[in-house]
Amino acid sequence: MVETAALPFDAVLFDCDGVLVDSERITNTVLRTMLHELGWQVSEADCFRLFVGRALRDEAALISAHTGFTVTDEWLDDFRKRRNDALMLDLLPIPGAVAAAREVDRRYHGKVACASGADRHKVELQLAKVGLGAVFAGKIFSGMETPRSKPAPDVYLAAAAALGVDPARTAVVEDTPTGVRAGVAAGATVFGYCPPESPSHNAPQVLLEAGATHTFTEMAVLPALLSAVPAARGAQ
Repeated sequence: MVETAALPFDAVLFDCDGVLVDSERITNTVLRTMLHELGWQVSEADCFRLFVGRALRDEAALISAHTGFTVTDEWLDDFRKRRNDALMLDLLPIPGAVAAAREVDRRYHGKVACASGADRHKVELQLAKVGLGAVFAGKIFSGMETPRSKPAPDVYLAAAAALGVDPARTAVVEDTPTGVRAGVAAGATVFGYCPPESPSHNAPQVLLEAGATHTFTEMAVLPALLSAVPAARGAQ
């Protein structure tokens, strides 16, 4: 058994989409359909590149530039409803993520949190559907409830504060450059998840260039990796 005193971090903060749940293809299919309805025939690859890891509300100007449509609260609400319906039907966990998150939670005695750029309802829906609701109950943080969303560090700083830990003593698990930059800005040590040949994930070099300290390709290795790697910041 790994004892808390032997662990290099005081807490582990997980992103949600693309890290715990395999939601990004589902969400982007809904978004792409709605953008096509507005007249923007955006490709699947470009939709991933332009929107994954970003808050949709922050990309309103980009949508308007390509469609001439002014993004409204009603349109965003419609997107969220259609997205949530699709997630309830088709969402699956990232392979190995449920077991990995439960093991990290055990090793860190509950010092874990989920810090996502998505709205709280979506995060809670997804975690409940894949069986992780109990692990993160009371420890879910939404970038839509902070002054700034990722790549600003606000949601990770909020999660660390709620857990009562120094952000520099946390590990962050991310899968996008935007999320990696948020973790780095918070002072955390960032682990970048980048499974090979995945259209919704980035290459290791992309995450390293964004500031990730380590990358890995299988969720099953995460608990051991977190225990073996020394914290890069604030871990004297």
